[in-house]
Order: sequence, then C-alpha cells, then structure tokens
Amino acid sequence: MKKYYIGLLSCFALLATNSEACTGITIKTKDNKQIQARTIEWGENVLKSNIIVTPRDYKYQAIMPKGENGYSWKGRYGFVGASLVDDNYIGEGVNEVGLSAGMFFFPHYGSLEKYLPEKASESITDMNLVSWILSNFSTVDEVKEAITKIRIVPVMVFDDGNVSPTAHWRVSDAKGNNIVIEIVNGGEIKIYDNKVGVMTNSPDFEWQTTNLNNYVHLRSGGVPTYDGNGQKLFSFGMGAGALGLPGDVTPPSRFVRAFFYLSTAPVAENGYSGVVQAFQILNNFDIPIGVEYQNKNEIPKDLITATQWTTAINQTDREFYYKTMYNSEIRKIDLKKIDFENINYQILPMEKYKIQPHREILIK
Repeated sequence: MKKYYIGLLSCFALLATNSEACTGITIKTKDNKQIQARTIEWGENVLKSNIIVTPRDYKYQAIMPKGENGYSWKGRYGFVGASLVDDNYIGEGVNEVGLSAGMFFFPHYGSLEKYLPEKASESITDMNLVSWILSNFSTVDEVKEAITKIRIVPVMVFDDGNVSPTAHWRVSDAKGNNIVIEIVNGGEIKIYDNKVGVMTNSPDFEWQTTNLNNYVHLRSGGVPTYDGNGQKLFSFGMGAGALGLPGDVTPPSRFVRAFFYLSTAPVAENGYSGVVQAFQILNNFDIPIGVEYQNKNEIPKDLITATQWTTAINQTDREFYYKTMYNSEIRKIDLKKIDFENINYQILPMEKYKIQPHREILIK
C-alpha cells in the first residue's frame, strides 16, 4: 500500500501544477441514439491509460489520501472504461445499461470536502467517482439522489497541506438526460442540465454557457458581398460567418468552438454515422505536442501529441469506441456481447504497438 501511495503521489504532484485539457460533446441522431464523445489531453508524460472491463457485483475499495481504506461497495452493474494515471481510476466509461460518466479536470474552481480520517469509511476520492457512478446507477436521477449521501474528498493531500486538483463530471443516461456535476466551496454540490451538449474544463459550467453570448454573431456559411463607402467588400473564402471563432486551446475557447461545430453540424442519421461525426468534430481539438511549452527543450520525448485518447460512446446501443495518439484506427467494444455476470475483472492495453499503422499502396 505504501508503494502504491508513493507512486500516486508523484503522478498527482504533476497534476497539481498542470491540468488536463478535455473537450466533450453530445450528439443525438435522427433515430434517437445518444452519443457521448470526448478527448483527453495531457502534455507532460504518457498517462498509461488502459481499457478496464469490470463485472457485475464487483467489490470496490476506495483508497484515501494517505493510503487508508475508505468506503467500500459492491457494484450492481458491469462497465467498460478508460483509466487515468492508475487502473483504479476511470476517466470515461459506460455501464451495461447505458449510463455514461466522465471526469474533466477543473483546476482553481473545484473544491471538495476536507478529508477527515474518522469519516474514511463513508468517503471516496474524486478519482473514484466515475467508478462509483457506473457500478451503482442506471439513470441520471439516481445519481442526483445518491451523490449527496457520499463524502467526496481529494485523492491526494500533500505535505504542505495543498490538495491535488479535482474535476467536474459529465453524467448522462440512455434516455438522453445529461448533467454536469461540480463540487465547489469545500463540498457544495452543484448540478446543471447540460442543454448545450458541450463540456471542457475551467471556469465553471455556468460561466462557460454565459460566455457563449459573446459569440452570438457567429454562424455557418458565408457572408454577402457589400459596398462600404464605395469600397466593395467580400470574403476571401468559405466559412466567413465563423470569423472570430476562437482557435486557441484554452477551455473557454474550446467550449465555444465545440458548441459552434456541434450546433452547425447536420443531424446524424444513425448510431454509426453519429459516432463517425463525433470523431470528426473532435479531430478539431487534437492538441499538437509543444503548444503549452515556452521552452522547446522541455517538450517530452515520448509524446507525439497532447491528445492521448479520444472516445465515443453510443449509450443507446451500449458501444464504446476509442482511438489513441499511437493509432488513429477507431476500435469498438460492444457491451451487449459481454457477459457481465460471469466475466472476470480485466485490464486491457489500449493498443498492442505504440506506432501508427499504415499501409503502402503499390503502383504497377
């Protein structure tokens, strides 16, 4: 346990000063398929993410900030997810009844309850929350009711008293209910209906949606040519209606850009086309490695992009799709084909080889 704790401490010491950049979108197709898709970026080192397959009735044990045992529970549902930092921590996933949840880092704004050792048995950490949600609940309403009955504390408390940065969470069910959960002011839980179908990082969700009003002038398509004081004015190319769309990688700019792309996209016909559309939209949020470094000598040698993986979840059909920075091929896990009653807990690598596959076309 001590070795486990020390390993996590080194990981979260990095996260205390640098945060992940995540962009999430929601797509509803013409045939009422619900799709949740997101990226996950981290430009410091490889996150060592894996695919986690968890059976029904699995026993969970939360580990507290100093390595002590916290709340334990037996899950009702099996799920598939992608881990972050440690295989016990799920960053994004979907369970066997179509409930999906994901964490998006929320630095400077999230503020959890203080960890109290005497209340360890009723506490989980923020990094346990996605697993707790996916293993226990089938609907958003169930999550809303239960989340106030558990203590959610930081995963790490450092020697100087500071805590690791926390997250906010997107939770959605197969019926189309979609919420954002934010914990602020030392444990105050705020829940928002995510009507815009977009999520990034800080600031808070309410600020992000209000900020969309600054871009009310944006629209798809072009703009007409007109004369101004005798000067004929015309656009240089297609898409002039989007002039002013922010292109940087900060969370507010990504939120605006994701909302614009999502709201101007055609409605996908079915689940397959919705998943493809989700990946196409999120391709616009791939972050090249090095953008966040002023000194190029500090750029990590083992990263080829800050966007380490991208997922798309068809909640209605219970399908988990993903691609990685090493392999842009979209891979699929069909939860309907998994016997969650009888399978064992499994940790699967996201890819066998850390190299982009390619095929040479021979010309005769």
